[in-house]
Amino acid sequence: MIGDDGHKYGEIGTDEGRAIAEEKGLDLVEVSPEAKPPVVKLMDYGKYKYEQQKKAAEARKKQKVIEIKEIKMRPTIDDHDYDVKMKAMRRFFDDGDKVKVTLRFRGREMAHQHIGMELLTRIQRDTETYAKMEQYPKLEGRQMMMVLAPR
Repeated sequence: MIGDDGHKYGEIGTDEGRAIAEEKGLDLVEVSPEAKPPVVKLMDYGKYKYEQQKKAAEARKKQKVIEIKEIKMRPTIDDHDYDVKMKAMRRFFDDGDKVKVTLRFRGREMAHQHIGMELLTRIQRDTETYAKMEQYPKLEGRQMMMVLAPR
């Protein structure tokens, strides 16, 4: 048995351990049941659980949830619009988020999918210093998409 202040009582009986715990107003908690003999500790179990809960809440507060932001474009995007989208993408990467780039094809643009592929490779080239490709471009219906993740 180990006391609440770290004092080692040595091997004592269960009843005697319970009596000491009751006398001090603490709980008798089994720390290592596999050991021979089992190791128990005197502690305020309610306080211990409260502190564990606080630690878990603190850890949750500090962790960053990675979101997937989506940037939608058309294959015929103009240079200035492209630059604006790239600035937004850079901001998302700086925040630690992933970016899903979606190209939407309309009408006869479906016949010129190579233009969309060229645009996606241009995006990949422009962002390769601070982002890596997580999902290669693929065509799903009338849209082509790829996913980029921050380095």
